Amino acid sequence: MTDDRLFALQRRERLMEELQRHGAVRVRDLAETLQVSELTIRRDIAALHERGLLTKVHGGATLPTNLDPSPARRQRPVPATSFTIGMVVPSLDYYWPPIVSGARSAAAALGVHIQLRGSSYDQAEDRRQISRLIAAKQVQGLLLAPNLEGDRTDEMIDWIGHLPIPTLLVERQTPAWTPTARQLEWVRSDHALGLEMAVRHLHEHGHRRIGLVLSKGSPTSAFLAQGWRTACTNLGIPSEFVVRESVALDVPGHRAIIESILDRCRATQSTALIVHSDPDAMSIAQYLAEQGVGIPGDMALVTYDDEVAQLAEPAMTAVRPPKGRVGRVAVEMMVSRLVEGKRRPAQRVLILPELIIRNSSVVTSRGR
Repeated sequence: MTDDRLFALQRRERLMEELQRHGAVRVRDLAETLQVSELTIRRDIAALHERGLLTKVHGGATLPTNLDPSPARRQRPVPATSFTIGMVVPSLDYYWPPIVSGARSAAAALGVHIQLRGSSYDQAEDRRQISRLIAAKQVQGLLLAPNLEGDRTDEMIDWIGHLPIPTLLVERQTPAWTPTARQLEWVRSDHALGLEMAVRHLHEHGHRRIGLVLSKGSPTSAFLAQGWRTACTNLGIPSEFVVRESVALDVPGHRAIIESILDRCRATQSTALIVHSDPDAMSIAQYLAEQGVGIPGDMALVTYDDEVAQLAEPAMTAVRPPKGRVGRVAVEMMVSRLVEGKRRPAQRVLILPELIIRNSSVVTSRGR
């Protein structure tokens, strides 16, 4: 495979990730994001359209629909076996929609169906929704994102491990070895490496004292803390500045918490903060602006999630978990398990996040 061919594949993969993230994309925006010409993007869209992977529209593309008249869509063979996969996620708004979209895109390409159930960050509700899917006897596999926090985690893992149909964890992993945990498959974002990307980015731009603000109660926090410790140890910088508090605008008392964080920044001479997640980072940025603290001149900011980071002022550098890709890979792994059965060895997959550099951590030539 030539370098040009490899680059085209990588560019089209990124195009599909953006499409699954937003549902629709514009040629102009993609050309700016990927730093190629609009003609190149139009050719990529045309090629993907012919394969039935997207629907070409004026000025851009959308996710494929049954109304798409492309030859690839008309000629796509119907699989001999059509599976239905149950999917239970803890939220249907923040973070999870791109994962669900990625799963549905892969399901459509593979000719399988998704039965989606919304839960909450509560083990009892997780069990209720999972049990309902199994009792209906309409699904052959399960994609699950259960709450694996708390004293009853081992019991929850054991229960999932004994479910009567194949099960795969999404953005979750088993925290310890148990007889059932060793059989469970999972796919998730490599959040620890994503956090390390953020630390190293700030370190490369001269920051030696950095603080970490973790969203209180998030299942992702443990992985982020792991990446923080690894990065700080490897770079030889202090790792003590870790705050576990939610400071989004709708959190009571968030201003007082942010002020205490800034007091700690002054006391430790910290010049940068990594914040999980976007609403918390935007709340801190707003407070800094009110106090006349310049971003990134006086305080650099990096957020973790990249849901709405580009809407901040200034637009925020962000670590973007590969949410759409996680959903797609989850479906592909499940279909592989259903087709091959126990012949296929169990798989556990980590997918790398991406660092999107904007103006909150370094002055760039173009803001987005």
